[in-house]
Amino acid sequence: MLKLAFVFPGQGAQYVGMGQELAAAYGAANEVFAQADQICGYSLSSMCFTGPEEMLNQTRYAQPALLVTSLACLAVARANGLSADCMSGLSLGEYTALVGAGAIPLEKALPLVMRRAELMQDAVPLGQGAMAAVIGLDNDIVEEICRNQEGIVTVANYNCPGQLVISGEKAAVESAILGLKEKGAKTMLLAVSVPSHSPLMRACAEQFAQVVAGVEFEKPQVPVVSNVTAAPHDVADIPRLLVEQLYSPVRWEQSVRRMMTMVDYFVEVGPGSSLSGLIKKIDKDRILGQISDIKSLNKLMEKVKSI
Repeated sequence: MLKLAFVFPGQGAQYVGMGQELAAAYGAANEVFAQADQICGYSLSSMCFTGPEEMLNQTRYAQPALLVTSLACLAVARANGLSADCMSGLSLGEYTALVGAGAIPLEKALPLVMRRAELMQDAVPLGQGAMAAVIGLDNDIVEEICRNQEGIVTVANYNCPGQLVISGEKAAVESAILGLKEKGAKTMLLAVSVPSHSPLMRACAEQFAQVVAGVEFEKPQVPVVSNVTAAPHDVADIPRLLVEQLYSPVRWEQSVRRMMTMVDYFVEVGPGSSLSGLIKKIDKDRILGQISDIKSLNKLMEKVKSI
């Protein structure tokens, strides 16, 4: 029997119109958006479907919007008879995985993510933090250059071989970029104001810990691989690891390699195809497809039937 991993995207994957086709075609997807609108107290579905884009791209709205849209896509996957043997998600996507695996219901997860997004938005004054993609160097070289900078800059994401993200104080990130370029790396400053997954998020994490402490989690029905440990969550450790995730690197490549020992193929569930691109660089034959709209759904189901 085909063993699948469902993986869910993080912030940056959002776009105006996401989820609209699937919500129109599938009652199960529409129900997810309707429930979310009730919980939020505003029309999150309208923001996903019609924008405005500048609002959807704000951290405080992007995170809940991505959680809900990805869960609507998951409802469509299940309506088409697909199920997962394990799950994971990139940063915010880990919350989608936990909901999908039954560890926490949407009515508890959505307020939690909304508070997470607010705390992250306000964590570091505008202009003081930065993140940059780094392509073409081994992990140990990037780590060493970060260590040698004045100020705070660390690896935030281990995405795939030769592709990392660094995060921290703006001046330290810019200084690290110069050193990385000297070693032959391609670098690109990211259009974000929040230095996610860096030590600058520790104060934010302390506040978030108080919020998570009031949430009860159930044992996931399928393994959910943690960003922090690249290993399946133990239910007792979920609150601690979600707090640590805010200031710890996302070990995405390591998480994918762990899931590769558990499943045959990966399906990206949610807006875009960014995770599919990363997984292809880890093993080009392990991505089966995506579910983000009708076209990607149909293409995926054709592949499933041919296996």
